[in-house]
Amino acid sequence: MTEESSDDGSAADGSGTRSTDGSQTDEGVVRRDRFSGGPAREFLSSLEDDERIFGADLAVDRAHVVMLAEQGIVSEDNAGAILDALAEVEDAGHGNLPDGEDVHEAIETAVIERVGPEGGRMHTARSRNDEVAACIRYRLREDVLALLETVIEARKQLLATATEHTETIMPGYTHLQPAQPTTVAHWLCSYEAALARDTERLFDAYERINRSPLGAAAFAGTPFDVNRTRTAELLGFESLVENSMDASAARDFLVETTAAAATLATTLSGLAEDVVVFANRGFVELDDDYASTSSIMPQKKNPDTLELVRGRTGDATAGLEGLLTTLKGLPRAYNRDLQRAGSHAYEAIDAVAESVEVAVGAVTTAEWPADVLAEAASEGFATATGVADLLAQAGVPFRTAHEVVAHAAEQSEDPGFAELDAASEAVLGESLTAYVDREAVEEALDPAESVAMRDSRGGPAPETVTDHLERATATVDTDREAAEAKREALTEAGEQLHAEVETYV
Repeated sequence: MTEESSDDGSAADGSGTRSTDGSQTDEGVVRRDRFSGGPAREFLSSLEDDERIFGADLAVDRAHVVMLAEQGIVSEDNAGAILDALAEVEDAGHGNLPDGEDVHEAIETAVIERVGPEGGRMHTARSRNDEVAACIRYRLREDVLALLETVIEARKQLLATATEHTETIMPGYTHLQPAQPTTVAHWLCSYEAALARDTERLFDAYERINRSPLGAAAFAGTPFDVNRTRTAELLGFESLVENSMDASAARDFLVETTAAAATLATTLSGLAEDVVVFANRGFVELDDDYASTSSIMPQKKNPDTLELVRGRTGDATAGLEGLLTTLKGLPRAYNRDLQRAGSHAYEAIDAVAESVEVAVGAVTTAEWPADVLAEAASEGFATATGVADLLAQAGVPFRTAHEVVAHAAEQSEDPGFAELDAASEAVLGESLTAYVDREAVEEALDPAESVAMRDSRGGPAPETVTDHLERATATVDTDREAAEAKREALTEAGEQLHAEVETYV
C-alpha cells in the first residue's frame, strides 16, 4: 500500500517527500509508486498477444470504413486516406505498430500518425467491444476451417489404409483383456467414425462463429445509420448476431469451438494409446519418422510422437476449463476478463491441429505384421463368443450357451472341440453335436472365420467393412466439398472487400 501524505507533500512519517508524479524521494533516491500506472499499463496491454488477429483487424477496419463511406457517414476522401494508411500499416507489419493497449488501438494510432486527426473517423459508429468480437470471429473461423480440412484429410487417409487391411486379423480387447478377433480395417474405421463426429462438431461450431457482431458498438448500438448487413457481407459472415448486447458480450462460440477441439484431442489420445500398446506387443511397426531411440539403450524404438499426442490432450482440455472459468459469472455486457478468453481457444486448436497430423500419419505409415496379429487374435480363447453364438442359433438360451463355453474355459486355457464337448455334457447333459456340427464349431474357433461370421452392419467381416468403406468415403467427400465451399465463400468475400477498397484508394 502507498503511504498517506501530509498537505505539504511529505510522507506522513516525515521520512521523505513525494514528487508530483507519484515517486518518493528518500535520501536522494527516487522510487516510483508501484500504483502509479506504469506496470498497470503493461498489465492491461494485449498488443503482443494480438498478433494473431492483426490481419483480422485490418480486414474489419476496411469493411467498416467502406460501409461508413457508402452510408455517407465519412467522406470518400477521408475513407480513401484511411484505407491507404491501413495498407501502409499492413506492409509495416505488427512488429512496427506504435505502443497501445491492444492491436485495435495501435492500428488506429498508426493511421492517425499517417493522415492526421481525420484518421480517427475510422472509429465512428463502433466500439472496440464489437470490433474485437468481430476480429476474434474472423480469425477463429479461419483456424477452425483449417482444422476441418486437416481432419477430413486424416479421415481419408485412415480409410485408404483400412482398404488395405480388411482381411488383416488382429486381436480385439475390452478392459485390455483379449476379447474377440477383429481386423485392422475395422479398428481403423472405428477411429475414422469418431473423427467424423468430430468433423460434425467443428462444422456446427463454424456456423455459429461465422456471424457478425460488428455494428453493435459498445453494447447498445449506435445512432449512426450503419449497415450491419453490408459489413457482414464484406467480411464473409453468413449472418448477424442480432442483439447488440449479445453481440459484444457473447463468447459461447469460443466455448463450443474449444469443446470441439478438446473432444477431438480426446479421440486422438485414444488412438495414440492404442498404438502405444500395440507397439509394446509387437503388433505394429512405426515408421522411423514417428519414433525415437533411447539416449542410452540403442535397441529401443519408442513411440514418442504418440505419447506427445496423448500429452497435448491436456493442453486442449485445460484450454476448455480455463475458458469456462474465465466466462463463469460475467455480467453483461463487456468485461475486461474477455481479453483472456480468445487465447484459450487458439491454444487448444493449435495443440490439436498438429496432433491430428502426427497421430494419423503414424498409423497410416506403420507396418502391421499379419502373422503376429493373427497368432495374437486366438490368444485367451478370444473366439469363445462364436461358439456360444452357434449354440444360441441352435436354440440353446444364450445364457446357458455362455455357461457351456465358460465351463470349457475353466478346464483349459485353449479349449478345443473335445473340451467344449465335455462342457456340453456337464451343462446340457448331452454332446455338443446334438446342437451343432463339429465342423461348424472348429470354424468358429478359427479367428478368421470368427470375424467372417460377424457380418451384421458395422461388424468386422471383410465384406461388411468394404461396404462401410464405400459409405464412409462418400461422407468424407461430402464433408470435403462442404469445407471447400466455405473456403471459397471466404475467398470471394476477401476479393469483394479488396475491390471495394480499391475504389477509394
